[in-house]
Amino acid sequence: MATDAKANRPFRLALIQMGGVTADKTSNLAHARDLIHKAVNPQSGEKPGVVVLPECFNSPYGHVHFPKYAESVGFKKGETYDVSNSSSDSVKMLSQAAKDCGVWLIGGSIPEKGEDGNLYNTATIYNPRGELVAIHRKIHLFDIDIPGKITFKESTTLTGGSELTHVDTDYGRIGVGICYDVRFPELAMIAARKGCIAMIYPGAFNLTTGPLHWELLQRARAVDNQIYVSMCSPARDMTAGYHAWGHSTVVDPMGAVIATTEHDEDIVYADIDPQKIAETRAGIPVTTQRRFDVYKDVADF
Repeated sequence: MATDAKANRPFRLALIQMGGVTADKTSNLAHARDLIHKAVNPQSGEKPGVVVLPECFNSPYGHVHFPKYAESVGFKKGETYDVSNSSSDSVKMLSQAAKDCGVWLIGGSIPEKGEDGNLYNTATIYNPRGELVAIHRKIHLFDIDIPGKITFKESTTLTGGSELTHVDTDYGRIGVGICYDVRFPELAMIAARKGCIAMIYPGAFNLTTGPLHWELLQRARAVDNQIYVSMCSPARDMTAGYHAWGHSTVVDPMGAVIATTEHDEDIVYADIDPQKIAETRAGIPVTTQRRFDVYKDVADF
Protein backbone atom coordinates (compact mmCIF):
# COMPACT_ATOMS: atom_id res chain seq x y z
CA MET A 1 0.00 0.00 0.00
CA ALA A 2 1.30 3.44 -0.90
CA THR A 3 2.34 5.84 1.81
CA ASP A 4 -0.06 8.73 2.47
CA ALA A 5 1.29 11.63 0.39
CA LYS A 6 0.52 13.99 3.32
CA ALA A 7 3.29 12.28 5.29
CA ASN A 8 5.87 13.22 2.66
CA ARG A 9 7.84 16.38 3.31
CA PRO A 10 10.93 18.06 1.86
CA PHE A 11 14.40 17.20 3.09
CA ARG A 12 18.03 17.65 2.19
CA LEU A 13 19.95 14.58 1.01
CA ALA A 14 23.72 14.24 1.48
CA LEU A 15 25.84 11.74 -0.46
CA ILE A 16 29.30 11.05 0.93
CA GLN A 17 31.67 10.15 -1.90
CA MET A 18 34.24 8.66 0.43
CA GLY A 19 37.87 8.15 -0.50
CA GLY A 20 40.91 6.92 1.34
CA VAL A 21 39.72 3.36 1.87
CA THR A 22 42.64 1.17 2.95
CA ALA A 23 43.18 -2.37 4.19
CA ASP A 24 42.74 -1.07 7.76
CA LYS A 25 39.05 -1.40 8.66
CA THR A 26 39.44 0.64 11.85
CA SER A 27 40.86 3.53 9.86
CA ASN A 28 38.09 3.26 7.27
CA LEU A 29 35.39 3.38 9.96
CA ALA A 30 36.99 6.39 11.63
CA HIS A 31 37.18 8.23 8.31
CA ALA A 32 33.54 7.40 7.50
CA ARG A 33 32.46 8.66 10.93
CA ASP A 34 34.33 11.92 10.42
CA LEU A 35 32.73 12.42 7.01
CA ILE A 36 29.24 11.80 8.40
CA HIS A 37 29.83 14.53 10.99
CA LYS A 38 31.20 16.79 8.27
CA ALA A 39 28.18 16.15 6.05
CA VAL A 40 25.71 17.32 8.69
CA ASN A 41 27.56 20.61 9.11
CA PRO A 42 27.59 22.04 5.58
CA GLN A 43 29.31 25.34 4.89
CA SER A 44 26.05 26.59 3.42
CA GLY A 45 22.46 25.40 3.34
CA GLU A 46 20.41 23.33 5.74
CA LYS A 47 21.51 20.31 7.69
CA PRO A 48 20.63 17.15 5.72
CA GLY A 49 17.92 14.83 6.98
CA VAL A 50 19.24 11.77 5.16
CA VAL A 51 22.93 10.90 4.75
CA VAL A 52 24.30 8.15 2.49
CA LEU A 53 27.65 6.34 2.38
CA PRO A 54 28.95 4.46 -0.68
CA GLU A 55 29.04 0.76 -1.43
CA CYS A 56 31.64 -1.26 0.47
CA PHE A 57 32.97 1.70 2.46
CA ASN A 58 34.69 -0.25 5.25
CA SER A 59 36.97 -2.41 3.10
CA PRO A 60 38.61 -2.63 -0.30
CA TYR A 61 36.13 -3.64 -3.01
CA GLY A 62 36.63 -7.09 -4.52
CA HIS A 63 35.41 -10.64 -4.07
CA VAL A 64 38.78 -11.63 -2.63
CA HIS A 65 38.29 -9.10 0.19
CA PHE A 66 34.68 -9.87 1.14
CA PRO A 67 35.35 -12.99 3.28
CA LYS A 68 38.13 -11.28 5.24
CA TYR A 69 36.11 -8.18 6.09
CA ALA A 70 32.67 -9.75 6.56
CA GLU A 71 30.86 -8.96 9.80
CA SER A 72 27.91 -10.67 11.45
CA VAL A 73 24.96 -8.30 11.83
CA GLY A 74 22.12 -10.60 12.90
CA PHE A 75 19.28 -8.23 12.01
CA LYS A 76 15.82 -9.83 11.95
CA LYS A 77 12.99 -7.97 10.29
CA GLY A 78 10.23 -7.06 12.71
CA GLU A 79 12.42 -7.51 15.80
CA THR A 80 14.11 -4.78 17.84
CA TYR A 81 17.84 -4.84 17.24
CA ASP A 82 20.19 -4.43 20.20
CA VAL A 83 23.13 -2.41 18.86
CA SER A 84 24.98 -2.61 22.17
CA ASN A 85 25.28 -6.38 21.79
CA SER A 86 26.14 -6.32 18.09
CA SER A 87 29.35 -8.03 17.03
CA SER A 88 29.65 -5.64 14.07
CA ASP A 89 32.07 -2.73 14.55
CA SER A 90 30.58 -1.09 11.47
CA VAL A 91 27.04 -1.25 12.84
CA LYS A 92 28.15 0.20 16.18
CA MET A 93 29.95 3.11 14.50
CA LEU A 94 27.10 3.88 12.11
CA SER A 95 24.48 3.67 14.86
CA GLN A 96 26.39 6.10 17.05
CA ALA A 97 27.02 8.48 14.16
CA ALA A 98 23.33 8.54 13.21
CA LYS A 99 22.40 9.22 16.84
CA ASP A 100 25.08 11.87 17.37
CA CYS A 101 24.15 13.68 14.17
CA GLY A 102 20.38 13.18 14.45
CA VAL A 103 19.94 11.96 10.86
CA TRP A 104 18.59 9.04 8.91
CA LEU A 105 21.68 7.18 7.76
CA ILE A 106 21.94 4.76 4.85
CA GLY A 107 25.25 3.18 5.81
CA GLY A 108 26.56 2.38 2.36
CA SER A 109 27.23 -1.34 2.31
CA ILE A 110 29.52 -3.78 4.09
CA PRO A 111 30.36 -7.45 3.52
CA GLU A 112 28.01 -9.32 5.85
CA LYS A 113 28.24 -12.88 7.14
CA GLY A 114 24.64 -14.05 7.34
CA GLU A 115 23.18 -16.30 9.98
CA ASP A 116 23.00 -18.96 7.25
CA GLY A 117 26.77 -18.81 6.75
CA ASN A 118 26.52 -17.07 3.38
CA LEU A 119 28.20 -13.76 2.60
CA TYR A 120 26.14 -10.78 1.46
CA ASN A 121 26.74 -7.22 0.26
CA THR A 122 24.55 -5.43 2.79
CA ALA A 123 23.35 -1.90 3.43
CA THR A 124 22.30 -1.03 6.98
CA ILE A 125 19.81 1.79 7.65
CA TYR A 126 19.47 3.80 10.89
CA ASN A 127 16.99 6.32 12.26
CA PRO A 128 18.05 9.52 14.07
CA ARG A 129 17.98 7.67 17.41
CA GLY A 130 20.68 5.35 16.12
CA GLU A 131 18.37 2.37 15.84
CA LEU A 132 19.08 -0.14 13.08
CA VAL A 133 15.68 -0.27 11.37
CA ALA A 134 16.37 -2.12 8.12
CA ILE A 135 18.98 -3.85 6.01
CA HIS A 136 19.19 -4.39 2.27
CA ARG A 137 21.14 -7.32 0.91
CA LYS A 138 22.19 -6.68 -2.68
CA ILE A 139 19.76 -8.72 -4.76
CA HIS A 140 21.52 -8.77 -8.13
CA LEU A 141 25.18 -9.74 -8.00
CA PHE A 142 27.71 -7.99 -10.22
CA ASP A 143 28.75 -10.83 -12.53
CA ILE A 144 29.90 -9.36 -15.83
CA ASP A 145 32.42 -10.09 -18.56
CA ILE A 146 33.11 -7.38 -21.14
CA PRO A 147 35.97 -8.73 -23.31
CA GLY A 148 39.05 -6.54 -23.18
CA LYS A 149 37.45 -4.24 -20.60
CA ILE A 150 36.41 -5.77 -17.29
CA THR A 151 35.54 -9.14 -15.79
CA PHE A 152 34.10 -9.29 -12.30
CA LYS A 153 32.12 -11.98 -10.49
CA GLU A 154 30.69 -11.12 -7.08
CA SER A 155 29.06 -14.53 -6.88
CA THR A 156 32.51 -16.05 -6.36
CA THR A 157 32.04 -15.25 -2.68
CA LEU A 158 28.67 -13.49 -2.29
CA THR A 159 25.06 -14.65 -2.26
CA GLY A 160 22.24 -12.45 -3.54
CA GLY A 161 19.59 -11.12 -1.16
CA SER A 162 15.94 -12.06 -1.52
CA GLU A 163 13.93 -9.07 -0.23
CA LEU A 164 13.01 -5.60 -1.43
CA THR A 165 13.72 -2.75 0.96
CA HIS A 166 11.39 0.20 1.60
CA VAL A 167 12.02 2.33 4.70
CA ASP A 168 9.46 4.67 6.26
CA THR A 169 11.39 7.76 7.35
CA ASP A 170 10.32 11.09 8.84
CA TYR A 171 10.17 12.43 5.28
CA GLY A 172 8.36 9.63 3.50
CA ARG A 173 9.09 6.16 2.24
CA ILE A 174 12.50 5.55 0.62
CA GLY A 175 13.55 2.52 -1.39
CA VAL A 176 17.08 1.15 -1.13
CA GLY A 177 19.11 -0.89 -3.63
CA ILE A 178 22.81 -1.48 -4.13
CA CYS A 179 24.75 -0.71 -7.32
CA TYR A 180 23.93 -3.44 -9.88
CA ASP A 181 20.35 -3.49 -8.55
CA VAL A 182 19.77 -0.24 -10.49
CA ARG A 183 19.97 -2.16 -13.79
CA PHE A 184 16.80 -4.03 -12.90
CA PRO A 185 13.90 -1.58 -13.30
CA GLU A 186 11.47 -3.71 -11.33
CA LEU A 187 12.96 -2.56 -8.01
CA ALA A 188 12.28 1.11 -8.70
CA MET A 189 8.89 0.38 -10.32
CA ILE A 190 7.69 -1.54 -7.29
CA ALA A 191 9.12 1.07 -4.91
CA ALA A 192 7.28 3.89 -6.66
CA ARG A 193 4.00 1.97 -6.61
CA LYS A 194 4.49 1.22 -2.93
CA GLY A 195 4.70 4.94 -2.21
CA CYS A 196 8.45 5.58 -2.23
CA ILE A 197 9.51 9.14 -3.03
CA ALA A 198 13.08 8.13 -3.83
CA MET A 199 15.29 5.17 -4.70
CA ILE A 200 18.78 5.41 -3.24
CA TYR A 201 21.58 3.12 -4.37
CA PRO A 202 25.03 3.03 -2.78
CA GLY A 203 27.09 1.89 -5.76
CA ALA A 204 30.52 1.52 -7.31
CA PHE A 205 30.42 1.52 -11.10
CA ASN A 206 33.76 1.16 -12.88
CA LEU A 207 35.55 3.12 -15.60
CA THR A 208 33.99 0.99 -18.34
CA THR A 209 30.31 1.06 -17.41
CA GLY A 210 30.39 4.34 -15.47
CA PRO A 211 30.78 6.73 -18.42
CA LEU A 212 28.12 4.85 -20.39
CA HIS A 213 25.44 3.94 -17.91
CA TRP A 214 25.83 5.58 -14.47
CA GLU A 215 23.80 8.70 -15.20
CA LEU A 216 21.68 7.06 -17.89
CA LEU A 217 20.32 4.38 -15.55
CA GLN A 218 19.50 6.87 -12.81
CA ARG A 219 17.67 9.14 -15.21
CA ALA A 220 15.79 6.19 -16.71
CA ARG A 221 14.64 4.93 -13.30
CA ALA A 222 13.58 8.47 -12.36
CA VAL A 223 11.66 9.19 -15.57
CA ASP A 224 9.94 5.80 -15.68
CA ASN A 225 8.67 6.12 -12.13
CA GLN A 226 8.55 9.89 -11.56
CA ILE A 227 10.52 9.71 -8.32
CA TYR A 228 13.92 10.93 -7.16
CA VAL A 229 16.81 8.56 -7.84
CA SER A 230 20.29 8.80 -6.39
CA MET A 231 23.54 6.82 -6.43
CA CYS A 232 26.42 7.29 -4.00
CA SER A 233 29.84 6.13 -5.20
CA PRO A 234 33.21 5.77 -3.54
CA ALA A 235 35.85 8.23 -4.70
CA ARG A 236 38.24 6.96 -7.36
CA ASP A 237 41.55 5.47 -6.29
CA MET A 238 43.77 4.41 -9.18
CA THR A 239 46.08 2.57 -6.78
CA ALA A 240 43.27 0.25 -5.69
CA GLY A 241 42.37 -3.03 -7.35
CA TYR A 242 38.96 -1.66 -8.43
CA HIS A 243 38.63 1.80 -9.95
CA ALA A 244 35.31 3.45 -9.09
CA TRP A 245 33.66 5.90 -11.47
CA GLY A 246 32.66 8.38 -8.76
CA HIS A 247 30.19 11.05 -9.92
CA SER A 248 27.69 10.59 -7.06
CA THR A 249 24.45 11.97 -8.43
CA VAL A 250 20.85 12.94 -7.63
CA VAL A 251 18.16 12.98 -10.34
CA ASP A 252 14.70 14.52 -9.98
CA PRO A 253 11.34 13.04 -11.13
CA MET A 254 11.61 14.77 -14.52
CA GLY A 255 15.00 13.12 -15.15
CA ALA A 256 17.09 16.24 -14.56
CA VAL A 257 20.42 15.90 -12.77
CA ILE A 258 20.10 18.28 -9.82
CA ALA A 259 23.37 17.47 -8.06
CA THR A 260 26.58 15.64 -8.95
CA THR A 261 30.36 15.78 -8.59
CA GLU A 262 33.52 14.46 -10.25
CA HIS A 263 35.59 11.51 -8.96
CA ASP A 264 37.46 12.86 -5.91
CA GLU A 265 36.25 12.64 -2.32
CA ASP A 266 33.33 15.01 -1.90
CA ILE A 267 29.92 15.50 -0.30
CA VAL A 268 26.98 16.08 -2.63
CA TYR A 269 23.82 17.81 -1.41
CA ALA A 270 20.39 17.94 -3.01
CA ASP A 271 16.98 19.14 -1.86
CA ILE A 272 14.25 16.51 -2.22
CA ASP A 273 10.77 17.98 -2.62
CA PRO A 274 7.73 15.65 -2.82
CA GLN A 275 5.79 18.47 -4.48
CA LYS A 276 8.02 17.99 -7.54
CA ILE A 277 6.77 14.41 -7.75
CA ALA A 278 3.15 15.57 -7.60
CA GLU A 279 3.72 18.22 -10.27
CA THR A 280 5.48 15.77 -12.57
CA ARG A 281 2.75 13.17 -12.24
CA ALA A 282 0.04 15.77 -12.83
CA GLY A 283 1.71 17.05 -16.01
CA ILE A 284 2.65 13.63 -17.40
CA PRO A 285 0.08 11.31 -15.78
CA VAL A 286 1.59 7.92 -16.59
CA THR A 287 0.74 6.77 -13.05
CA THR A 288 -2.96 6.83 -13.96
CA GLN A 289 -2.57 5.86 -17.63
CA ARG A 290 -1.01 2.43 -17.17
CA ARG A 291 -3.02 -0.37 -18.76
CA PHE A 292 -3.06 -3.18 -16.23
CA ASP A 293 -5.92 -4.68 -18.24
CA VAL A 294 -3.33 -5.29 -20.97
CA TYR A 295 -0.24 -6.16 -18.91
CA LYS A 296 0.42 -7.07 -15.30
CA ASP A 297 1.43 -4.68 -12.53
CA VAL A 298 4.90 -5.80 -11.39
CA ALA A 299 4.06 -4.52 -7.90
CA ASP A 300 1.18 -6.99 -7.62
CA PHE A 301 2.85 -10.01 -6.09
